Amino acid sequence: MKHNYFMQRLSTVGRWMATTLFCLLAIAFVWQGAFFSNTSAMANPATNSVLLADAGNEVKGKASEDAGRAKGFIEETKDKVKQAANKNAAKVDDATDNGSYLGRKAQRDAARIQQRADEDASRTKEAVDNTKNVVEKAVDNIKDAFSK
Repeated sequence: MKHNYFMQRLSTVGRWMATTLFCLLAIAFVWQGAFFSNTSAMANPATNSVLLADAGNEVKGKASEDAGRAKGFIEETKDKVKQAANKNAAKVDDATDNGSYLGRKAQRDAARIQQRADEDASRTKEAVDNTKNVVEKAVDNIKDAFSK
């Protein structure tokens, strides 16, 4: 009976020692990797500016890509708004007498909706371009700051 109690305690102490040794070895390997790594590549500004230029070009390309997609979405939305306005005006025109007040009003409303859709799409595209330009300018400023 005493033998089992003693062996159980010894086993527990052994597990704790093994865990502690494993953790110390892991810390030592991490520490060694930090001190003996090749830091010359990190200290070389030419390498950093090449990497930064690549990253900057990638960000600029992504911004242009996203702006193109956004503009396509804006065009599709504008076209759908125009189609809906025409469809609704045609329904009102069909439901009323030819040349009635409601039919003419529906046509005027449809024309106004189409005009506003064009104006809104134009303003939104301009905002997308401005945002893209701000992103590109920020990337250029960051690249300039790190290249000096």
